[in-house]
Amino acid sequence: MKPSKILVFGNPRVKADSIPLKILPGLRKQFPDIKFDVMDPTEIISQNDKELWILDTVQGIDEVKIIDNPSIFENQPNLSVHDYDLILDLNLLLKLGKFKETKIIAIPQNMSKEAAQDRVSKIISEN
Repeated sequence: MKPSKILVFGNPRVKADSIPLKILPGLRKQFPDIKFDVMDPTEIISQNDKELWILDTVQGIDEVKIIDNPSIFENQPNLSVHDYDLILDLNLLLKLGKFKETKIIAIPQNMSKEAAQDRVSKIISEN
């Protein structure tokens, strides 16, 4: 079942972290029934959904993929402050039972806008 809402993270000033924001207009047009919310990592605490979908850039992957276990990011030495805040918040909220399920649509940092748009659209359509 397609998600009804996807939280979008990214930084328009950092090229490696801006891909989710660059493909957002195309995703909104292609999936008008899905609400895409651009978020700051600290705003995730205010979400009330039991299933949490996130679109973000992830370092160290080669293809767009769904990550359904955010704890795999724990103890990673190359995380930025942005990543640390998001992962810390996610893991804390999962442990508190705030969300039953989390799915991160992870985009590689070096992927082109066109390839990211195509692959993210396919993942959303298949879920």
